[in-house]
Amino acid sequence: MATAAPVGDTSKTVRVTLWILLIVYIFNFIDRQIVNILAEPIAKDLKLSDTQIGLMTGLAFALFYTVLGLPIARYADRPTTNRPRLIAVALAVWSGMTALCGLANNFIQLLLARIGVGVGEAGCTPAAHSLISDLVPKEKRASALGFYALGIPIGTVLGMIIGGQLVDVLGWRKAFMIVGLPGVAMALVVWFVLKDPRRHMAEATAASPPPGMATGEAIRSILSSRAMVLLLIAASSAAFLSYGKTTWATIFFQRTHGLTPGQVGLWFGIVNGAGGILGTWLSGKIADRYGAVKRQHVLTAAALGMLLVAPTAILGYSASDWRIALLILFFPTFLGSLYYGPTYSSVQGLVTPQARALASAVLLFFQNLIGLGLGPLLFGMLSDVLKPSLGEDSVQWVLYSASVMSLIPAFFFWRCSLRLDEELDQKG
Repeated sequence: MATAAPVGDTSKTVRVTLWILLIVYIFNFIDRQIVNILAEPIAKDLKLSDTQIGLMTGLAFALFYTVLGLPIARYADRPTTNRPRLIAVALAVWSGMTALCGLANNFIQLLLARIGVGVGEAGCTPAAHSLISDLVPKEKRASALGFYALGIPIGTVLGMIIGGQLVDVLGWRKAFMIVGLPGVAMALVVWFVLKDPRRHMAEATAASPPPGMATGEAIRSILSSRAMVLLLIAASSAAFLSYGKTTWATIFFQRTHGLTPGQVGLWFGIVNGAGGILGTWLSGKIADRYGAVKRQHVLTAAALGMLLVAPTAILGYSASDWRIALLILFFPTFLGSLYYGPTYSSVQGLVTPQARALASAVLLFFQNLIGLGLGPLLFGMLSDVLKPSLGEDSVQWVLYSASVMSLIPAFFFWRCSLRLDEELDQKG
């Protein structure tokens, strides 16, 4: 399996592919995260509890996203699979289901529509990670995957800003419809413009594609890496805190500081997005630069960043003025985003090329089932438990607890980094 740009490919083709995949990932996170800024208006309209909010924003999506991600990733790893077309179909499905969220008249209908979004998005990132890893040399992999990961903060901030403004003017139903439909048109661009490099390499060399790897063999190969296991724990705990805090921070600013959804979407979205974009972009650059000197340093910034999240986040959530709170929260967002590029590139470097999509799917399985699935839900349940004694301040104390827990991923990123000199890029 090729690990660099295929014969006849150009740097321009690589750039176009990366930019299109970034746009797709932005759509991915707009449709995934817009529900956070719409959660409070939806809860008031449909009379939902905080636990139901957590279920709607997290577990309903994550359960199907993670479970279906594994077989879809195996399909993406097949040498004959056209990965861009797989991504195009996935984009059309999740965008259409996002629009359908606006037609829900009760909690069950909304839950089913969110499940549909999760089903569609399961076909995106594992295939995209595998595609990018085949296009770029390994010494630039962290930067390339960090560039793709910019879709997370950009999509999140656009979802907050666009969703917040639309819900204030048009209501949450039309907000879902307006952000969902453009993705269907983007799916056509992906279908007709992007090419799969391994297919074209096989054509150029008049050779049959290399054989795939059996699922059991691929899973054993992935889990045989001690560094991979430590990385799964670190990234999953980081995602648990990130998704949980993002969902409940938007509600925190509405309940504690009295902002409207539009105000939260705009101001928290800008600050959260700026910190996330800067941290994600730098994460790949730092990993490529210092990892070339010593592989251990690929994850050094990730470990240090998570360590510093705890004090800065607590300081932000305790500020009495919402403007000061937002200003301070830029820093934990930036620090907590330093793990994206190094994590995704390390996953690709710890497995054989024939198992790259599956490795990404395994990572996303744990990140999204534990992070997106349980983060918002468990934080919502904790808020319901604390509400009788703390009232509206229950969300603030939930966020304090989440901030302290950032020490957990910091420890596991550090432990994983100690294994990288021995294991990284040893399987092709």
